[in-house]
Amino acid sequence: MKLDSSIAAVITGGASGLGAATARALAALGVKVALFDMNVEKGEALAKELGGVFCKVNVTSDADVDAGFAKARAAIGQERILINCAGTGNAIKTASRDKTTREIKHFPLESFDKIIQINLIGTFRCIAKSAAGMLSLDPLDAQGERGVIVNTASVAAQDGQIGQASYSASKAGIVGMTLPIARDLMNEGIRVNTILPGIFNTPLMQGAAENVKAALAASVPFPKRLGEPEEFASLALEMCRNSYFNGEAVRLDGAIRMAAR
Repeated sequence: MKLDSSIAAVITGGASGLGAATARALAALGVKVALFDMNVEKGEALAKELGGVFCKVNVTSDADVDAGFAKARAAIGQERILINCAGTGNAIKTASRDKTTREIKHFPLESFDKIIQINLIGTFRCIAKSAAGMLSLDPLDAQGERGVIVNTASVAAQDGQIGQASYSASKAGIVGMTLPIARDLMNEGIRVNTILPGIFNTPLMQGAAENVKAALAASVPFPKRLGEPEEFASLALEMCRNSYFNGEAVRLDGAIRMAAR
């Protein structure tokens, strides 16, 4: 797919971090961008900077997602690109003892469900609704390409650490559904790929203490640093550009394999 002003893209979680970097990279090539996010201040500021549109969207809500796509399509046209970056996490052991009281407790199931709803079901909700819109488009070329979807999983899908049961399950679900969705959409010319980022220098990570960030960087085999959002964006754009890139889940992690803790 040629990335230029004839293409529209929707980026979920687009107000900051990996999503914002990808939105900037797409916009730099002329692609029209719509940002889905809950952070109105950051989202509107970035949309203004990029000449795009911001849509306040909670990906766990059908109504929000429908309204977001309607607003985006009215402003920039039917998207041919969907980049799913919206997500969250937590760190809670499956079962544990309180260090002080020794009280036994288990992972609160509402917290587990919340992570699955946002990361996994929210991603699928956006995929399904975007793909349905893409089906209305004419193909771009003789091969029949209509669109491309790029999802964000995590190395935790394969190397989940202590306390990451819900997060790892949600991200493994994204990896697991990549190929079946690509097969669902193969006759419609819509490609689907997933990136599994390692430890990246996102706003969440920037709030960590310097010694913590240094230790994390040192754990990366090479290069010994945190990944930069622009590097995620570079791979996302290649997945969009390269029409033979389909049904893949690719680690982007400096060869790290996460330890138990």
